[in-house]
Amino acid sequence: MRSKLFYRMDPPKVLVFGFGAIILLGTLLLSLPASTVDGKGLPILDALFTATSATCVTGLVVVDTGDTFTRFGEMVILSMIQVGGLGFMSFATLLAFILGKRISFKERLIIQESLNNETVEGIVRLVKRIFLFTAVIEITGGIILTLRFSQDMAAGKAIYFGFFHAVSNFNNAGFDLMGGFKGLTAYAEDPIVNITMITLISLGGIGFIVMNELFDYRKTRRLSLHSKIVLALSAILVFGGALLIFILEFNNPSTLKPMTLTGKIFGAFYQAVTPRTAGSNTLNIPDLKQSTLFLIIFLMFIGASPGSTGGGIKTTTFAVLIGAVKSQIRGREDVTFFGRRMDHTIISKSLTVTLISLFLIGLVTMVLTITEPGKEFLMIFFETVSAFSTVGLSMGLTPELSLYGKILITITMFAGRVGPLTLAYAIAKKRKEDHYRYPAGKVMIG
Repeated sequence: MRSKLFYRMDPPKVLVFGFGAIILLGTLLLSLPASTVDGKGLPILDALFTATSATCVTGLVVVDTGDTFTRFGEMVILSMIQVGGLGFMSFATLLAFILGKRISFKERLIIQESLNNETVEGIVRLVKRIFLFTAVIEITGGIILTLRFSQDMAAGKAIYFGFFHAVSNFNNAGFDLMGGFKGLTAYAEDPIVNITMITLISLGGIGFIVMNELFDYRKTRRLSLHSKIVLALSAILVFGGALLIFILEFNNPSTLKPMTLTGKIFGAFYQAVTPRTAGSNTLNIPDLKQSTLFLIIFLMFIGASPGSTGGGIKTTTFAVLIGAVKSQIRGREDVTFFGRRMDHTIISKSLTVTLISLFLIGLVTMVLTITEPGKEFLMIFFETVSAFSTVGLSMGLTPELSLYGKILITITMFAGRVGPLTLAYAIAKKRKEDHYRYPAGKVMIG
């Protein structure tokens, strides 16, 4: 019966229901007495919020992770981060490999949808590579962080902290165990922690498709148009964002001013990388200037790249929109990148994703101004974009959310993780291809 239901559902519906099932299981486990230090378990709404944040690799929290949960509760969160970051279908495929089962065409379609891959061809090989990349990167990051943390804590705790933060940041989740909602502010000027975390976040954010092509580059000597756009725009956003944050915060006594020049550079770069949907921070977010906060909102909205562990509208979507505007201003019909023309369906899809995202963010922000009276608009707007883009950076609003605010942010995180277009496809009636076209009409624009 379940098998028949699975095969009747479109890939978007399978993804929505799959993520929903993982969140419900996580909610149940986090509400158990064994999950919290006080032995009472999390209240059901807080458990739902935390499970959604972990599965959707967001990092927004209503209770501090390091102070609230037992090792069991933290491992539940870490498991949901890993499954949510790589996608439950990737894990289902891994299980099928272990059991020696064949991957059906329907399952390949669902994996393709979850990874935003262009084609089904080579999808199983890509999933194998994903687990190889993930294991190598997380283990390497975990070892480096363990060696650094061992200077500040006992060996066993250093190992646990090292690997927890490696998994959390590679999957762009942003959960930390430092306690007191402090994040990684104690390591703001530490070169090892900064470089390791920035590398983990960046690798998780460029996407497995790009990672796979870079891995094969020595053999193929070529990169696809997708990879070229992702790498070029990611570099522009990170270096441009870091430069702007460095300039804006240079004389801020609450952030960069007291630091050494090296510390300032690390602080600027970390805060430019983490809005790519990682959510961990080395500077105290509420202390940043309003101009910097608005810049971070912009970076969060763009987010990571397709097929990655991150959210946002994605770098390629933003690039296509910029390309369309540039072509329109120049009076050209085609949108081109690196000598290749963009298909008009890609431009339409980019516009659709962006407009749905803006509408959802605007709607949630407006409702939160009603449910959270007395809170600053920028704080509400920041938290909404952070939730939708599955970033996890916070100005401090999340722990103070009302009942309705928690429900609304939970829904926003879920919508951001599965993707606004995937969610729309899952809710809408079965898509049908039109076999006719209406006569062309004209309207005045601008």
